[in-house]
Amino acid sequence: MRDVELWAVLAAAMSSFVLGSLWYGFVFQRLWTREAGVSPEKSPPLLRTFLSAFVLSLLSAFVFSLFLGPSPEFRFAVGAGLIAGLCWVATSFGINYLFARRSLKLFLLDGGYHTLQFTLYGVVFGAWPV
Repeated sequence: MRDVELWAVLAAAMSSFVLGSLWYGFVFQRLWTREAGVSPEKSPPLLRTFLSAFVLSLLSAFVFSLFLGPSPEFRFAVGAGLIAGLCWVATSFGINYLFARRSLKLFLLDGGYHTLQFTLYGVVFGAWPV
């Protein structure tokens, strides 16, 4: 635990929020609300939702940092993030979405976000100065 750079974990978690605001808020907002069946007018309590999402982002960034180990080489960290996002997270979503009969568009949207999220984690951890 001594080898975990907590500032890097915080930066990685924050990077997922920046990505999420661009991905779901600007680029794919209409598609996501339609495919997810979410009504923009009926938003959940924002403070609780964003705080909970940030805590989960911190947890995923922290555990990914443990997985990478101390001072990972940049290319390894980015590649590991890409593989983790695509092959662990997105495929797990895919299994759930098959049984929930969610659309392929929603799977690609959510799986794509999380693939980029973990790739960004890899960028942050791989570029973090030692």
